[in-house]
Order: sequence, then C-alpha cells, then structure tokens
Amino acid sequence: MQDLKKFLFSRVNMTEEDLTTVISYFRPKVLDKGDLLLKRGQIASLYYFLRSGGLRFYYDEDHELTAWIVQPGEFFTEISSLSPERTTRFNIEAVEHAELYCISKKDMEVLYKQLPAWQEFGRKMWEGMAIRMIDEIIRFQTMTVEERYLEFLKKPGFMQLVSVKQMASYLGITPNALSRIRKNLR
Repeated sequence: MQDLKKFLFSRVNMTEEDLTTVISYFRPKVLDKGDLLLKRGQIASLYYFLRSGGLRFYYDEDHELTAWIVQPGEFFTEISSLSPERTTRFNIEAVEHAELYCISKKDMEVLYKQLPAWQEFGRKMWEGMAIRMIDEIIRFQTMTVEERYLEFLKKPGFMQLVSVKQMASYLGITPNALSRIRKNLR
C-alpha cells in the first residue's frame, strides 16, 4: 500500500501513526477488464483509491453514455448514491485490469471523528472533485468537440483507457464523428 501512503502524504500532513491508523481501514480489491465495481440500482457504500488500471462511470438507458473516467492515483466514490444512500444511475466498469483500495463510508466517518488530518484530507478531496466537475462543465460549454478531444490527448495514458466508442460518448458525439475528427487532425 506504498502508493496509497504516498498519495495521502502528498495531499495532507499527517503523522506516521495517523497514517498507519488510516491505512488499517483500507482493503484491496481487484477487478478484471469488464468487471463492474458498482452496478446500476445498487447503493454505493465505499470510497476507493485506484492504484492501477482504469474505470469508467457509464449510464445505460437508451444508449450507453460514458460520464466519467477514473485514472490511477484518483480517490473517488459514486457520491450521488453514497451520501443520500439511494440507488445509483451508473455502472462503474473496469476498462482494463484494475487494482484498488477501498474503505467504507462508516470507516471514513470514524476517521473523520478521530483525526483532524483526515477531515482535512476529505475536504481537499471534495474541493478537488468540485473543481474537476466545474472544469468539465466549462469545457463542455465553451470548447468545440475538437478542442475537448485535444485536451484529452494531453492527459498521459487517458486515451489508452477507453475505446473510441466510449470516448465518443464521453465527448457527446457518435463514434463516426470522432473518427472524422481524428482523421482531420492527422
């Protein structure tokens, strides 16, 4: 769990003793490509740190829509399900072999009460997530599809995580439209 320790130390100042306490609450989880971490209709109860691999949140009503992509080194949950304890609208799928560490909502609450540094960690994680969501909304409203696609190309490893179909749905276009964009950019 060295990578999780490194991640936590990079986000918040905590003692080695506090870090050992925090780490003791995490459990490893492994998913193969195509496995679901959370299935539509379930209620989220865990927070996760993605150690390796890649995940995507997708909505599957009339057609599949990739709503979020998780890369290694991210701490996340399905907050629209976890906090109000209601069923999720999303499936969370491993887009390749994935290794995660998970911690329950209940254990997060215990740590929040015990450790001021963990409260700071939680606050910083949600601030970061809010900023990412705002940035995504602004990009969607102000950039062309081509510009958004070029932004994704700048993210190391991002394009290797998802198929053309999944990337197209994330951009809000058809796979054929994405293929034309890619062809024009060559």
